Amino acid sequence: MNKESYIIDVSSVDTSRLPKKNHLENARKLWYKFSLNKVSVAGLAIILIILFVAVFYEFIAPYPEDIGSVVKFNEANQGPSLSHLMGTDTTGRDIFSRICYAFRGAFTMGIGCLAVVVPLGGILGLIAGYFNGKFVSNFIMRLADVFLALPALILVMCVSSIMKPTLMNAMLALCVSWWPWYTRLVNNIVVSSRNEVYIRAAEVTGASNAHILFREILPNALGPVLTKVTLDMGWAIMAGATLSYLGMGEQPPTPSLGAMVSDGVAYLPDQWWMSIFPALAIMLIVLGFNLAGDGIKDMLSDNE
Repeated sequence: MNKESYIIDVSSVDTSRLPKKNHLENARKLWYKFSLNKVSVAGLAIILIILFVAVFYEFIAPYPEDIGSVVKFNEANQGPSLSHLMGTDTTGRDIFSRICYAFRGAFTMGIGCLAVVVPLGGILGLIAGYFNGKFVSNFIMRLADVFLALPALILVMCVSSIMKPTLMNAMLALCVSWWPWYTRLVNNIVVSSRNEVYIRAAEVTGASNAHILFREILPNALGPVLTKVTLDMGWAIMAGATLSYLGMGEQPPTPSLGAMVSDGVAYLPDQWWMSIFPALAIMLIVLGFNLAGDGIKDMLSDNE
């Protein structure tokens, strides 16, 4: 048998029956890796339950009218009972109903901030990392260093103090202090992969900078960024609650978790439910995102 008999005509091979990876299969593999961490699954369940409560508040809260300026002095300062699961505040409003509605503001704070800082910080990090050592890179990273040198919460409070206290302004204040973290993260990833073979090959073939940044480098940064996003959701909610506690977030009568904690502190320890239950709600939602973030980190690590 001569050498020519070993040559296979690739064009004649029927590839239609060969196994192909699809998005559904990849999603199943990712979920399997995530589900191996039972604690993270519990964290995801907490997030989904709280999100469900926030979205369908009107059908879950027993007293949906209590989110506004309602006064029911005959029911004021009542402790937890069957009619009021978490008690009532000083004007007779149901605390459980107000917490259910306050979850909306918490999710709005976290999602709104991340929707701004992740694209902004990520794009700046891509540019700084790809053009590492040039003027544009030095300018972006030195500007990021200036913001990172200041304590994040202090900077947020300073920015909030010069604006009208609203939920939108609190979100803007968080965005001002938060984007450098994503810029630094993405920049480090890009710098470490800048000289990889596939990047050099794309440059040799004449690929544009935009193609290299968004099609070659960005996919490799999605894993760490997604993990940080999940963990930072809890941080954003905590920061928003802190601003509300200090009177720099949502204003009454709109319920917010931080403001409810602040209002109840004056009545401790007798009317403990006024501040304890909102504080537990903050702790629960932050815990859920932290646990889920650990699972996402494991899910995306060494993913083939």
